[in-house]
Amino acid sequence: MSVTTLTADSASSGPSRWRERVTVAFAVLASALLLWLASGQAVAALAYGLGVGCLAIALSFATRPREAAEVSDFAPPDWSVTHAAIERGEEATSIIDRAGRLTCANARFAECFGIGAAPPRLGLEGAQNEALENAARAAWRDGRAMLEPVTASGREWRLEIERAGRGQDFLIWRFAPVVRRDPLQDVIGHVRGKVGKALAREGIQIAAVAPDGQIHAANALFALRATGEAEADVAGTDFVGYFSADEQERIFYAREGNRGASVRMLHVPIADPEAVAASAMAADPAQTASLFLLIDNQGGVGDTRTGIPQIEALLARLPLGLAMTDRDGRFLFANKAFLRAAGHDESGPPPYPSDLVIREDKGALADAVRRFAQGSGGAGDVAVRLRSAPEDPVSLSLAGVRGLGEGAVILSLKDSSEETRLKREIAQATKMQAVGQLAGGVAHDFNNVLTAIIGYCDLMLMRHTPGDSDYDDIQQIRANSNRAASLTRQLLAFSRQQTLRPEVLQLPDVVAEVSTLLKRLLGEKILLEVTHDRGLGLVRADPVQLEQVLLNLAVNARDAMTGNGAPGGIPATKGGGVLRLKTKKVTAADVRAMKSEILPIGDYTALIVEDTGHGIPPAQIGKIFEPFFTTKEKGKGTGLGLSTVYGIVKQSGGFIFADSEVGRGTRFSIYLPVHVPDAADVAEAAAAATAARLPAPRKQWSGGGRVLLVEDEDTVRAVAERALVRQGYEVTTASDGEDGLEALGRMIAAGEEFDLVLSDVVMPSMDGPAMAREIRALRPELPVLFMSGYAEEQLRREIDIPNMYFLAKPFSVAQICTAVEDVLKAR
Repeated sequence: MSVTTLTADSASSGPSRWRERVTVAFAVLASALLLWLASGQAVAALAYGLGVGCLAIALSFATRPREAAEVSDFAPPDWSVTHAAIERGEEATSIIDRAGRLTCANARFAECFGIGAAPPRLGLEGAQNEALENAARAAWRDGRAMLEPVTASGREWRLEIERAGRGQDFLIWRFAPVVRRDPLQDVIGHVRGKVGKALAREGIQIAAVAPDGQIHAANALFALRATGEAEADVAGTDFVGYFSADEQERIFYAREGNRGASVRMLHVPIADPEAVAASAMAADPAQTASLFLLIDNQGGVGDTRTGIPQIEALLARLPLGLAMTDRDGRFLFANKAFLRAAGHDESGPPPYPSDLVIREDKGALADAVRRFAQGSGGAGDVAVRLRSAPEDPVSLSLAGVRGLGEGAVILSLKDSSEETRLKREIAQATKMQAVGQLAGGVAHDFNNVLTAIIGYCDLMLMRHTPGDSDYDDIQQIRANSNRAASLTRQLLAFSRQQTLRPEVLQLPDVVAEVSTLLKRLLGEKILLEVTHDRGLGLVRADPVQLEQVLLNLAVNARDAMTGNGAPGGIPATKGGGVLRLKTKKVTAADVRAMKSEILPIGDYTALIVEDTGHGIPPAQIGKIFEPFFTTKEKGKGTGLGLSTVYGIVKQSGGFIFADSEVGRGTRFSIYLPVHVPDAADVAEAAAAATAARLPAPRKQWSGGGRVLLVEDEDTVRAVAERALVRQGYEVTTASDGEDGLEALGRMIAAGEEFDLVLSDVVMPSMDGPAMAREIRALRPELPVLFMSGYAEEQLRREIDIPNMYFLAKPFSVAQICTAVEDVLKAR
């Protein structure tokens, strides 16, 4: 789209311009008349008038308003503006294009990573380079990816990658420094802030003390009692030097002496339980910073109950999870932060700390509490597993105290529920990524084996006819090989490496195609209900794979409604049920109202599959998309059905959610983004429709040809060679890319040419794409047919070679011959 603008004087080019032209004409006429009267030569005057008039007309046309150049809707990119926009302090930001070139980087990125190489090629240590490459591929595929931590330039970073640009052909890399919180600094902030002031109002002095006895921070009341000035800065001074003791071991402020009130000290270690548990200083309280709470002893000598209510009020206000027990190990009290961290829902604590942990850890915790209660004052940690979260061990800190009446042991527990959840999600994502890579690799290798088996079966069937003794056996081998091939396709679908053939389609058409098969699959006891919304948007997906999604979900729903695969503790039902298939229009406003953190705002067409089966327990709903996880009995489920569904949906750019209620049923909601065809899609569709109405052009190729076959697997190479030779092709074989280049060189030296290169993708020494690029430098028009078990879309993105074709493994003899014939016909 463009607009046309005029020059600045175009608005005033009406009557004023005509007046100027009339004035010029009269001036020319007057000057010609004067010349005639003065010279008496009419011819000379006429020639003069014509010349001046033509000059005036030419000048008039030369000054006509001109149309300005077309102005594009989008201004050309100014990278200096982008560079200024991405300057974000400590965040290192860079932008790369589709070719992997560094387009822009801020000063922080240049300082930490340099500009000699573009992400993900940053030359980091260990396995981080591979992790960066995997994250980049995920961002190109899904639009966004995250990775944490990334270690570079002596610190840890959190990486966020986002695809951007009008054509979605740029990646923005943002490295944000990871800031680790220091619990000691948190406590110092509380001591100097509102908590310290609130404690001072209650008459409680508080100080944070380093292991060497130096004070980190103290509240104003402590400074007043210790120095006589509330505004005094006691940080960096010796804590012990402010106190003295008498013969009865009572503690006084040294400035006040015996005239002042004695004080009672409560010692609480300050440390991150995880850091302390992982270090060698865990058992040595002298190596841990401490929080000292001081309460005046207003009663007589030995009145140990004095000040206990103040201590309880203090511990209740602190944001740390703290509790106290007596010498018998009974809880005296626990603040809300401690109960919340322990997962205890009741308002008060249980009788003993061991009641909070699982049975296997009760003895160890009880012994630890008894040891700190009876021994000298000290601190330590014990690893326990809480009853509320038995799978995640936590570190419980204990400290023995004296002079607090019945109070003997202080317990500290950090609320790490959110941190534990994040760790679990990161571990799950890492595990799923590793399993996906493993599944893709296994499927690729297994496809080579199946290619050889299916190929040899086809060759043997050419020598046998129905009725031979071996014919049926060979057919059984071939059928089971095809079943194994479908299993590898499930693995590739789970790892999002399956070859898809996306089309622009309407979801109701896919549902209608598979409805008849679903009715036979569900049986007579299950009712199938299908409803469709009006005004559904188009989606772009592989219809065959969408049918696979519907079949997998329908099979699971049938089993749930007929009693197969009921999870433990849920009674199986033997009756029927209802399976509902719905297509629904979901607008951007609907997504915004959902407030989902996963589903991006936009227009979607939803496919909903809902059953009335036994449902899925909440503890299992988060695992149903994992590979090899199944709720069915042993031998009745592979655990790949839902993982395949998840892989197909994600590879199609969609989202899938599962909701279930035990005893009522399960609902799967699939959201596919609405496809908006652009001008190129419309033109391509019109050209295809026109071509379909015209008679097909006659091909010049009539059979035969020279084929360079490059394959590192001996069995696959042998099958492909025999299949092509049977069809009349002249085949030259090579075991890797280097052998293929040598064979091409010999052919060129002999003055002959290959008609086609048939090559595997992944090979040792030199792989297929590298060989193809070398071949294109010598023979630019030579077509290349790649055969691989990986996804075609992924290979096309990574290889990006023109005039390239693809053949998915495993293939039969007929399929490889047809593929070669189609490529040669297209030349």
